[in-house]
Amino acid sequence: MAQWEKLRQLDSVYLKQVDQLYDGDAFPMDVRHYLAHWIEGQDWERAARDHDVAMVLFQVLLENLDIQHSRFVQGGESFLQQHNIRRFKHSFQRYQEEPYTLASIIQWFLGKEKEILQNAELAEQVQLLQVQQNPMETDSQQNIERKMADLKNKVQCMEHTVKCLEEQQDEFDFKYQTHNMEGITNEAAKMEQMKVLQALLNRLDASRKSMLSGMGVLLDSAEELLCVLVREELVQWQRRQQKACIGAPDNTCLDQLEKWFTTEAECLFQVRKFLKKLEELMGKVTYEHDPVKKQKPALQKRVDSLLTSLLKSAFVVETQPSMPQGKGPLVLRTNVQFSVKTRFLVKFPELNHAMKVNVSMDREAPQVKWYRRFNVLGTNSKALNMAESMSGGMVADFRHLILKEQKSGGGGKGIHELSLSVTEELHIINFDTEFLLHDMSVSLETSSLPVVIISNSSQQQSAWASVLWFNMLCLEPKNFLFFANCPVATWPQLGEMLSWQFLSSTTRGLDSNQLDMIAHKLFGKQQSYDAYKISWTKFSKENVPNTNFTLWVWFDGILVMVKTHLENLWKDGSIMGFVSKGKEKTLLKKKQRGTFLLRFSESIRDGGITFSWVDYSLTGEPDVRSVQPFTKVDLSQIPFHEIIRNFQILEAENVPENPLLFLYPDTPKVEAFGKYYTEKSGADNPYIKYIKTKLVFVSKENTLEAKSPVYSDIVEGEGSGPMNPRYGLCGEAFGLSGDPLPPELLLSPDPDPMLSGAMVMSEEDLIPTFQEFLNDPNVYENSFDWDNDDTDPEVALPGHPFTAPLQPCE
Repeated sequence: MAQWEKLRQLDSVYLKQVDQLYDGDAFPMDVRHYLAHWIEGQDWERAARDHDVAMVLFQVLLENLDIQHSRFVQGGESFLQQHNIRRFKHSFQRYQEEPYTLASIIQWFLGKEKEILQNAELAEQVQLLQVQQNPMETDSQQNIERKMADLKNKVQCMEHTVKCLEEQQDEFDFKYQTHNMEGITNEAAKMEQMKVLQALLNRLDASRKSMLSGMGVLLDSAEELLCVLVREELVQWQRRQQKACIGAPDNTCLDQLEKWFTTEAECLFQVRKFLKKLEELMGKVTYEHDPVKKQKPALQKRVDSLLTSLLKSAFVVETQPSMPQGKGPLVLRTNVQFSVKTRFLVKFPELNHAMKVNVSMDREAPQVKWYRRFNVLGTNSKALNMAESMSGGMVADFRHLILKEQKSGGGGKGIHELSLSVTEELHIINFDTEFLLHDMSVSLETSSLPVVIISNSSQQQSAWASVLWFNMLCLEPKNFLFFANCPVATWPQLGEMLSWQFLSSTTRGLDSNQLDMIAHKLFGKQQSYDAYKISWTKFSKENVPNTNFTLWVWFDGILVMVKTHLENLWKDGSIMGFVSKGKEKTLLKKKQRGTFLLRFSESIRDGGITFSWVDYSLTGEPDVRSVQPFTKVDLSQIPFHEIIRNFQILEAENVPENPLLFLYPDTPKVEAFGKYYTEKSGADNPYIKYIKTKLVFVSKENTLEAKSPVYSDIVEGEGSGPMNPRYGLCGEAFGLSGDPLPPELLLSPDPDPMLSGAMVMSEEDLIPTFQEFLNDPNVYENSFDWDNDDTDPEVALPGHPFTAPLQPCE
């Protein structure tokens, strides 16, 4: 099913997200709708990099708009639709000189649509999990429902009691007034009537005392329920929201809480009405030692206190601050729009559009030197209403807020001097409104979780690390100085959080084996990692040993690479990913020839992925071989599944062979990756531009020892030589003719990079002489970097990151 069709079938809450996505003028929804099939069939990622491809797609887009306009004219469609199509075409003309800009915009919109679809899929999975709630959660909800039903029942009984009390008082009042009007002079009759009136008054007094006592019991039930809602359910929701902000698949829906809060508020307002009715009755009939006169003020104070507490707790931030194109929520950038949504959980229709919410910043900011101050610009005042919520809740959805830094500097007497980086500086956005209903006025305040404010996109990675660490560990949302004395995380906490990053980005988290590999990288080999802890500094500031990057930078680089280039392979479980080289060797040596697995590089800063396979010598000894990792640059040119599909080596007699046969543990390669292969081949292959040369792995039968000191890196005791399939490097170095390179070249102290095993076979001449190869001016077009690109002991790693993908062997 086409992506656009899938979007149109989503629930209303996600359709609203689509509507918000296309709210601006960057790319009209009408164009997306009418040209959906054509748009989804184009390679916009390639067009964004290639001016010529972008220009072709740009011209075809304009032609399609003309065709659509003609359809509208012929079909008698409205003049407005015809006008809009013409206007859109005219608007696109501004990309005439830079069509790749338009291609980037369309690519971005398609990516955002995909994210909405994934979020909908994740929400559906969460809903399925909720159906199978554990008994503790079910018991908790059932307990609240029982308490709620008990409270409502007591309110109904109290309502009946008030009516009975009013009838009793009316009876007493009527007979008392009648007695006074009759003016009976007979003392005996008068005494008899007074006895009747006294009995009625005693009965009325008893009813008043009973009602007041019952009201106290009712408020006890209301207070008990309020404690459960505010101190347990709301706190648990806030923690779930905090975890959901950093990727946890927790349910943050507020509908159930709103129902409970609204019901209790209705009950408490009913009690206020009962008290008001008592006051009216007392105004008509009162007497010495009247219990209403004595007890009503205390009950009034108590119910108002409970109601105030409920109302103050009911004002929450439903959706935490986030930028449209940010790495995650709670990371904001100055002068870039962000959105945030507040919600009032007491849903009274009469309050619709009546409560105005105002936005402010850092109302309780710490007195720290150089602590930045910000102004909130944009539409920073909005009324709570039911129109902006798909569930009909009372929300104020702020979509166009902007932060601007104040120019006044920090400093002054008595101000703390703390060394916090910009991405460790926490800020809070405040919201306030006024509740006014039934002569009750309450000022309400709430605030966001702490946000990290950056001024440059390069700070996003570090800022997101701060958001992760804070929300993983801190239960005090207003702890501005959290990073001044940052707590450590246990491995179970960190491992769970790291798994959430993959789960929220790709719908597949990390399993126990993958987490064990990361723990081993941090703490070394241990029987159990549960008691081990990691500091904030080691997570995000100190470089991993023998590298120039931190654990977080390495992990996030892999995550971005997977999300951008490997998502389908990751989701279907084809990528083992986080597995050590030692474990990899152990797994493969037990498998049949040609079994391979995919793992992430441990030494590439921005993410790298490689594959290793097992072969067997003539004596039956297993030999695990690997390739130099592929980076995001490589994968942006050709998909990884195409690399796996077209990878070849030249074994004895120069016979090309693909050594990758079975994806670990025993899945045939075509079964694992065939569904991703492009159906086109030869000149029609979409990657033909990048497949200009055949890059194959060259080896010689029974030759396992490297002869050149330039790339020799033999693993002691393993019996395997170094190799670099991209540059045809393994065992002895060979020219294209198949003969060994001359010794003077192999032993040159300053070898030419292109001579050190870079076996490139030209399409124009598949069997050139070695001198022709050297004389080819194109051979020097690519620069080469001789830095070690990975620390795999089984692989020699000269050469430059992959610049030209593999070509299928014809």
